[in-house]
Amino acid sequence: MNETEKSNKEIRDSLSKTTLKKLIQDFYEQFESETIPHITLPSRTKKNIELNTDSDVWVYGDNESMRSAKTVKGATQLLKTSHVVELLMKGHLDQNKSSTLRELYYISENWDVAKFNEQAESDRLIEDLEIITGLQREDFHVRPEENGATLYGPIKIKELTKRGDRTMHCQDEVGEAGYQIPYNVETIKFVEHDAKFIIAIETGGMQDRLIENGFDEKFDAILVHLKGQPARSTRRIIKRMNEELKLPVVVFTDGDPWSFRIYASVAYGAIKSAHLSEFMATPAAKFIGVQASDIVEYQLSTDKLNDQDIKALESELTDPRFDTPYWKDQINLMLKIGKKAEQQAFAGKGLDYVTDKYLPERLTEMGVI
Repeated sequence: MNETEKSNKEIRDSLSKTTLKKLIQDFYEQFESETIPHITLPSRTKKNIELNTDSDVWVYGDNESMRSAKTVKGATQLLKTSHVVELLMKGHLDQNKSSTLRELYYISENWDVAKFNEQAESDRLIEDLEIITGLQREDFHVRPEENGATLYGPIKIKELTKRGDRTMHCQDEVGEAGYQIPYNVETIKFVEHDAKFIIAIETGGMQDRLIENGFDEKFDAILVHLKGQPARSTRRIIKRMNEELKLPVVVFTDGDPWSFRIYASVAYGAIKSAHLSEFMATPAAKFIGVQASDIVEYQLSTDKLNDQDIKALESELTDPRFDTPYWKDQINLMLKIGKKAEQQAFAGKGLDYVTDKYLPERLTEMGVI
């Protein structure tokens, strides 16, 4: 890590410590002024997201909720917040250490009544701290438990690691498993590329199919494996490549309500992390996944929608992110035919069908190739 990059990290760490300290200082001043300690947060619900017309992504609206020490439950929550802030400042930032979200949950075992009851609770508190401070969990040195997704294609990158700079071409110098995306992609610099577009793919099996068929070489495409619902680092690197390299993005998923949400989290932002939409969402991303109309047109092998699928589709009809004629038509058609299909359903027409016919036709219609 060179001096400038090291300095940037020190600046971010210093900003994080100052911001977290101020949060605790605010609690102290509320005590001193005999005000019941409290914090205010935007309401994190579907009803409280709205389109920011400047950035074209969905962000939280004006509805707020309050955490107050007026109740035992509220006081306990603020106590947990104080413990977490102390850990982040003294255990992480002061010592240049990090912990995973899972480790953070277990660390709270020693906090008596402030112990978290489940990991979802500690995960949510970290997200709350992001909203309150305007920082990201990466600034707190908090990592996800799982490994990142992968990237494969005609692009050379330089990654700054604790062991120094690492430069590699993500097609010529990696195995077919691809380059593993780190949890903090701000340490990556794009050196050069020959790519014409990015295709983000829901499943590993389909990414392998595209690599085996030479799709990346034939169409100069960067393949990003989303691994289902994409991690924050995956969404962030897609956004960075789209904005910094001016590369179009298409998202190739299964044809079911859950996959529609995968696309939405890439293009519009996720409801639970709408405070980070401007940082992670790529509003220019287009959907090239299996459409309900494809199921009919290509006569794909299908599965019947179950009750959960139907409920999810009906919920999407009231989700403002899907409030467009295109999505309403596709969702209503899927409800009408009562069927869903996987990406792999194209294999029923031959192993090359998806790379030689379906994707080239859709990409041509979209003006990507």
